Amino acid sequence: MDYLTIVLLILLFLIILYEIQLRLLPSYRAAKQFPGPRPLPLLGNAFSLLFNDQVSSFYLPRRWAQEFHASYALLVRGGLILNAIRARETEALLSSSRLIDKSVLYTFLRPFMGVGLLNSTGQKWFHRRKILTSAFHFNILPKFLVTFQEECEKLVEQIDKDVQKRKETTLQLVAARFTLNTICETAMGVKLDSMTAADDYRANIQDVVKLLLLRVMNPWLMEDFTYAIFGFKARLVKALEPIHGFTRAIIKQRRQLFHANVKNLDDFSEENIYLNTIQRYALLDTLLASEARDQIDEEGIREEVDTFMFRGHDTTASAFTFIFLLLANHQDVQQQVFNEIESFMANRTNRDAPLSMADYNELKLLDRVIRECLRLYPPVPFISRLVTENTWFEYRFIPKDTMINVHIFDVHRDPVQFPEPERFDPDRFLPENVEKRNPYAYVPFSAGPRNCIGQRFAMLELKSILVSVLRRFRVFPVTKPDEVVFVADMVLRSKDPIIVEFERRLGCSARD
Repeated sequence: MDYLTIVLLILLFLIILYEIQLRLLPSYRAAKQFPGPRPLPLLGNAFSLLFNDQVSSFYLPRRWAQEFHASYALLVRGGLILNAIRARETEALLSSSRLIDKSVLYTFLRPFMGVGLLNSTGQKWFHRRKILTSAFHFNILPKFLVTFQEECEKLVEQIDKDVQKRKETTLQLVAARFTLNTICETAMGVKLDSMTAADDYRANIQDVVKLLLLRVMNPWLMEDFTYAIFGFKARLVKALEPIHGFTRAIIKQRRQLFHANVKNLDDFSEENIYLNTIQRYALLDTLLASEARDQIDEEGIREEVDTFMFRGHDTTASAFTFIFLLLANHQDVQQQVFNEIESFMANRTNRDAPLSMADYNELKLLDRVIRECLRLYPPVPFISRLVTENTWFEYRFIPKDTMINVHIFDVHRDPVQFPEPERFDPDRFLPENVEKRNPYAYVPFSAGPRNCIGQRFAMLELKSILVSVLRRFRVFPVTKPDEVVFVADMVLRSKDPIIVEFERRLGCSARD
């Protein structure tokens, strides 16, 4: 027997030994409880995840969901990845007060957002959540509504320019500008359009998103070493410098204003800010109040501001885009929503007065339409948790260190919970229909302890947009829903522009 043959036999023996050790791991034993694509020796299911572009990476989980019709397992690098697609299977995870750790995928956000409310855990997460809960209190939302309505007027003027030019409107461009302006003012208290750095800030945000997404989509870039050696880390640092510099400069300015208005910290009450009619409230004020109490430091404030800037504008822009896509392609529903708005406005004492929060809550069809749009097109189509202790998934044992991905896009398409799931039907959210469903069947804002702290904020913003735009314009389809090709991203996004055409309603001008 020659030397090469001996080496190959030894190598084969080591491979077999390694494969045996893998199959004895708790993750491999747990995976047998679930359906899933057949794992290859040594590689597990890693090969299926390699060499996919953004489009195929989005549709691969959809294909597996259709194939298995239940939660399915993947094995990658010896670890179990459980993919949950049904409400009864996600309830145990999302409702748990113990299984709240985000998975390794969220660590890639740390260069941008640090370790804040989105990606922290344990005592730090609980502490930050407690600080920020007051910032989204029901009594605070009217302060934000003023900003929403002002920005809606600018939005209407922008749409009217397209109408005058007989120009089609690309929804993503309009949505991104609008939502970044509103979150900048509500989070930091500054008008982005009034600043010379606005366009640079927007461009750098887009670059950062692309660079972060590269790590999520490419397993070979998940290691810090490879991400750095191929130059992506340096590019990320360069893009982040002006973003963090912009944020810190705004925090510094707002801190000076805060202390100028709050002379006596011993008597300080947050109500002094919330009820102040001279200085417009911003989320940053709550953080500065906590800083004054030594509950958070300067870097912590920066983490939370950048978190809200990032998550607050991108997710709402996605919702904005797909809501108008659906309304354009369902003229009957669009007309019904318009009729509801006009009927409500006609019965008001002062027809021209801005709507209040209570007014928006009276628009029941509008609310159902938004919820059905978020069901079909959830802005965050996927969330991921790390199991930090041995637990149970329904009746099946799940070992510590398992990653559980909740595919909200597929959870919302469970035919048991939503018959004919691809059909657009706002009546799914009539009270009598909601009562029949598992409460975890509809989770566009997640659910349980780690639900989205800003969901009422987002719903109010979307209602403001729809009322302002639909009262002045009809929207017609250019892009059809079946033409949309999705890409894997941190929010739900289409590969190509989504285009509609706006037309002024008879008797209305942009200023009506």
